[in-house]
Amino acid sequence: MLNRKLFVERLRVLREQRQITIVDVADALGLKKQSIHQWETTKTLPSADKLIELADYFDVPIDYLVGRSDDPVRR
Repeated sequence: MLNRKLFVERLRVLREQRQITIVDVADALGLKKQSIHQWETTKTLPSADKLIELADYFDVPIDYLVGRSDDPVRR
């Protein structure tokens, strides 16, 4: 199950650590910036496909993004 609060926090932290904007993420995933903004304000959640793309983009496991693990390192 996706922990919304943790997902939002981790998405923001990953962006900020890498100095990546919402627009950068949106462009990389082929979305509008409003989609990413809605994720970060918990108005909507990404689809499973977009979660995979997001994890690949940030090079972290999906379980880390959704709060099922605290380990951000892909194995």
